[in-house]
Amino acid sequence: MSTSIPVIDLTGARLPGGPRAAEVAHALREAGTRSGFFYVRGHGVPQAMVQAQFALAQRFFDLPLEAKQAIDLRRVPNMRGYESLGAQTLDATARPDLKESFYCGLEYADDHPYVLRGHHSYGRNQWPADLPDMPGQCYAYIAAMQTLAQRLMQLMALSLDLPEDFFDHTHDNPMGTLRLLRYPPHPDNADERTFGAGAHTDWGAITILAQDAHGGLEVQMPEGDWVPATPVEGCFVVNLGDMIPRWTNGRYHSNPHRVRNVRSGGAPRHSIPYFYNPDYEARVEPVATCVPAGTAPLYEPCTVGEHLRQMYARTYGSKTDAPAMA
Repeated sequence: MSTSIPVIDLTGARLPGGPRAAEVAHALREAGTRSGFFYVRGHGVPQAMVQAQFALAQRFFDLPLEAKQAIDLRRVPNMRGYESLGAQTLDATARPDLKESFYCGLEYADDHPYVLRGHHSYGRNQWPADLPDMPGQCYAYIAAMQTLAQRLMQLMALSLDLPEDFFDHTHDNPMGTLRLLRYPPHPDNADERTFGAGAHTDWGAITILAQDAHGGLEVQMPEGDWVPATPVEGCFVVNLGDMIPRWTNGRYHSNPHRVRNVRSGGAPRHSIPYFYNPDYEARVEPVATCVPAGTAPLYEPCTVGEHLRQMYARTYGSKTDAPAMA
């Protein structure tokens, strides 16, 4: 494990007012001001639940291609479902990403106001007919990730010298996207522009990643060097998305990362990220503790949805709502 990516133990800080909350908040501040990446242990998510999710991912990707394509994410406006190998290119200077994936997330009914307004990511999920247990298992995992993400937002508030509940009002109608990923072995004849996932930053607030034992995730440090985020048993990898620098006036970082499945011995790599975003209509603006007296904020106020649309326009030259984050 690279010492550049710290391990933060949430024991004693998993609940509001926990005895170690201030200590953990300090550690989060140190990570946020450097790489925006850290491991968490003592997170309260049973390891059996994580392993069951990996087993489910393998069962899904082992389905016949036609069964997966029947729930292609392009069939629905909120982009939930299957994404085929090479369908995404996260780094515009690289080749198409060598990965296939499945998206699902928090589900909202057809008559929910945000669904009726066409807000991205709000709506129903698509599920494969051959895996009837998949929805229940994924919803249980999403609930665990949502609890952890919202607690991390509370600890982030403490790290910014704000009240612990400062961000709680942004959780009213949150966006949460679970992604199952499979990366084939890295080709022997691959060039330097070939990646499982090209270099990118995440657009949202917090990403919580479970990865299998193969490794392959690399993080770019502020100095420019790439370091491996080696799998650590019992830990998630957490990274801050581009929304957090906006909230912290640039104090906390959202660093680039990429994936190359080069150490798997010919086996596919699986990973399971959960992308947490607050309420689409919640306001995002630099918090007062991050704006020095007498200076103007570096970022204009916006909503969560406006931020995501701006990130999409910057990447794709369109003002269409953002697709599910990478």
